[in-house]
Amino acid sequence: MSAEKIIGHINSTESFGSVDGPGVRFIFFLQGCPMRCKYCHNPETWAVKGGDEMTAQEAFDLAYKYKNYWKGGGGITVSGGEAMLQIKFVTELFKLAKEHGVSTALDTSGSPFTHNEPFFSKFQELMKYTDLVILDIKEIDDEKHRKLTSHSNKNILDLARWLSDNGIDMWIRHVLVPTITENDDDLKGLADFISTLKTVKRVEVLPYHTLGVPKYEKLGIPYPLEGVPTPTKAEVENAKKILNC
Repeated sequence: MSAEKIIGHINSTESFGSVDGPGVRFIFFLQGCPMRCKYCHNPETWAVKGGDEMTAQEAFDLAYKYKNYWKGGGGITVSGGEAMLQIKFVTELFKLAKEHGVSTALDTSGSPFTHNEPFFSKFQELMKYTDLVILDIKEIDDEKHRKLTSHSNKNILDLARWLSDNGIDMWIRHVLVPTITENDDDLKGLADFISTLKTVKRVEVLPYHTLGVPKYEKLGIPYPLEGVPTPTKAEVENAKKILNC
C-alpha cells in the first residue's frame, strides 16, 4: 500500500519540539496506547481511533514545510500514545523522510514489541528507516511495572536488548514519581540494565508532573495519583546520579 493510502490517526502535532530527539523536530503524537500508566498526562490518546486522519504523504508534506529549522540533526519524531500501534503508518512516514535525508526518531514505551509475527517483520522494516529510538522504561521491577502500567516490562526490556544487538541508537527515559519509581534499589537495577546495552546515547530522568490532571477531569476519569507530589530537586538529582545521566 502506498504512502498516499496509509492513514494515520493523529492526536496532535508540535512544530518546534526541542526535547524529543536531537535538534529542532516536528513531532506527531499518534492516537492509541495499550498501557495505562498511572501518571499518564495524555489520556485522550488512549483510543486508537479519533484525532485527525492523515495519510503518510500528507503527514510528511506537513512536517517538511519546517525543514529549514532542522539544522543540527533535527527532523521528525513520532510519539503517542504508542506510535507502534500504527506501525504501517510510521514506517511509510519514515520511509519518505529518509528519501529526503530527514532524521527520524521513534518515541515509544515498547509495549507492542514481540518477536511473534506478523509484528516482528513489520518492526524490522520500520527499523530500516529509524535513526533513533527514544525508549521509556517506566520501572525495572516487573511486578511494580505491572501495577504502574497494567503491562509487563519483559518484552520492553527485550526490545532494548534487540536494539542494542542490532546497532540502533537509543535514548532511555525514566519518569521519576515520588514513592513509586524513585526507589534507589530499583534505580540501581535500571542503571545495571542500561550498562549492558551498547547503543544508549543518552539517559534522561523526567520529573513527574500533574499537568494532565485537568484532562482526566474533562474526560470524567478518576486521577490515579491524587495527592502524589512532584519530585524535589534533590530527588531528581539523586536519580540522575544513580542513572549516570
